[in-house]
Amino acid sequence: MKILLNHADHFEFEATRKAINTPEVLTDENKSGKTANTLVAFIAVEKGDEGKESLVAAKAAAEIENVVKLVSADNIVVYPYAHLSSDLSSPAVAEKTLNLVYEELKKRHTTIKAPFGWYKSFNIKCKGHPLSELSREIKGEVLAAGPAAEKEVSEALKAEEKMKSSWAILSPDGKMQPVHIEGGVIKGFDFTGHEGLKKFAMYELAKSREVDKVPPHVELMQRLELVDYEPGSDPGNLRYYPKGRLIKSLLEDFVTEEVKKYGAMEIEAPIMYDFEHPSLKKYLNRFPARQYTIQTPNKKVFLRFAACFGQFLMAHDATISYKNLPMRLYEMTRYSFRVEKRGELTGLRRLRSFTMPDCHAFVSDFAMAKEEMLKRFELAEGILRKMEIEPKGLEMGLRVVKEFYDEHKDFVGALIKKWGKPVLVEMWDSRFFYFVMKYEWNFIDYLNKASALTTDQIDVENAATYGITYTDRDGSAKNPLIMHLSPSGAIERDIYALLEKAYMDKEAGKTAQLPLWLAPTQVRVIPITENNKKYAYKVFGELEGVRVDIDDRDLTLGKKIKEAEEEWVPFIAVVGDKEEADGTAFVRVRGEKEQKKMKTSEILKVIRDKTSGLPFKSLPLAAELSKRPKFVG
Repeated sequence: MKILLNHADHFEFEATRKAINTPEVLTDENKSGKTANTLVAFIAVEKGDEGKESLVAAKAAAEIENVVKLVSADNIVVYPYAHLSSDLSSPAVAEKTLNLVYEELKKRHTTIKAPFGWYKSFNIKCKGHPLSELSREIKGEVLAAGPAAEKEVSEALKAEEKMKSSWAILSPDGKMQPVHIEGGVIKGFDFTGHEGLKKFAMYELAKSREVDKVPPHVELMQRLELVDYEPGSDPGNLRYYPKGRLIKSLLEDFVTEEVKKYGAMEIEAPIMYDFEHPSLKKYLNRFPARQYTIQTPNKKVFLRFAACFGQFLMAHDATISYKNLPMRLYEMTRYSFRVEKRGELTGLRRLRSFTMPDCHAFVSDFAMAKEEMLKRFELAEGILRKMEIEPKGLEMGLRVVKEFYDEHKDFVGALIKKWGKPVLVEMWDSRFFYFVMKYEWNFIDYLNKASALTTDQIDVENAATYGITYTDRDGSAKNPLIMHLSPSGAIERDIYALLEKAYMDKEAGKTAQLPLWLAPTQVRVIPITENNKKYAYKVFGELEGVRVDIDDRDLTLGKKIKEAEEEWVPFIAVVGDKEEADGTAFVRVRGEKEQKKMKTSEILKVIRDKTSGLPFKSLPLAAELSKRPKFVG
């Protein structure tokens, strides 16, 4: 079943003509309807729901009721809407299921139901607040399978859905202000000047992760020929075209080198692990993720969803002294796998296969953990800034167990002061997960969805679970604490953030572009006429050590320049007779209004100055545009 929920100021409908041979009988009561402050539930019943009508209807009613409470709607409309799915159930099953949903809801709410099997005209005025349009998906086959279908879902994931927590905004001055959603509005804190935090808080408190609109970065990743969907794979596994692979590999190399400078030792571990390994199985039930499982010729295994497994098993086998602490292990996981829900998969934002830089530090106690977290905080800030993702444009979430917060309030306060603006706090009364505290830096995209980039956490459990010990000064064996850091977040999500940021810049009247060091082509040389090609190749040859290409196609100058701008090429070097005469190029620099004549040495200096200390790789495609294939369109 698929459900589209719309919180409306008012909604009215009227049946007009039959849509199927045997529609629901019309009465004066159901032929038309009109209601105000209403949650309209547009519903499509699917083939997978057949035979499970009661289970699906009960789940649907519960989901609708949850949203009614969130938005403070007075009324509910159950509205048959086949357009939400291409895999519809039979009309008889659909009508029965919708009636069951209606009967359940009307026990506790003022509810009306639009007639089934009729074309209807309707008029709706959506309220337009952040929770006014939500979607839900209910799988009948999963509900019917009961506990057996969930046997490989971690206990942590089940607990995450049930756990109760309190929410607040914590300011740098130490003031903690509880927040909640009421009538579709978040209350308890004055968000003036903190619009990003408001959007983040609304996203987190509503707990709606589904995406019902295509985010702008999807069109950009396809049009720029960076990344695309792969129809031959499982959803959430993408294909990278040459330009996209270049960007991804540059980011991977950059993050890895920065983490190694911080003192981490790079390792490599397997991507699959024994499902029945006692330490691993216990961890599976303490980490909120859905995993892929595979039956090999020898055993049942799962694909890793983080680098923890390999690094922890390695640390278990190592001989570690207190002199080695903090001990830092690191891997750029190509790949990690999580079976995210289908409705949450969109573009690069949320994937089932992703590349995660994962750095664990093994420390002796909370004092060392806090010192280490502050160092890693600065490491992450530096990494994001060089990616041109400004941390001050992100929103911080802090998840903490109350006991830890009470004991280490000064440290938490110092962290918030270092961040420099209010943060969203989720506080648990007791600990279920393996960590007592973690923070996340979240990017808010064009559709107001939040995505965690940087994250770090303090793990108090897994050293004992995996039997990881170090020898202390007195010769005794002790379990360390473990820090879990991803300084940039998933590399795919970094590309998503850069593309979404570029789109939002364009919408704000700025220039959409990628950081110069990540631009697939840094300079494009364009000859004005055929007679200028020889000089164009000379300019091209002098631009050694940057990613330069040449537009040798038989197109007009205007067409060539337009295409270079559409590709976000940072430097467009046009050469004609005048430029050939004085040994220059007429250069358009992206984002700058004035064009100027520059020698190749000047172009090289500007690019090298702006990309100093950052990784470089050669052009990912043929240098001559006439020799390039077209991957999209």
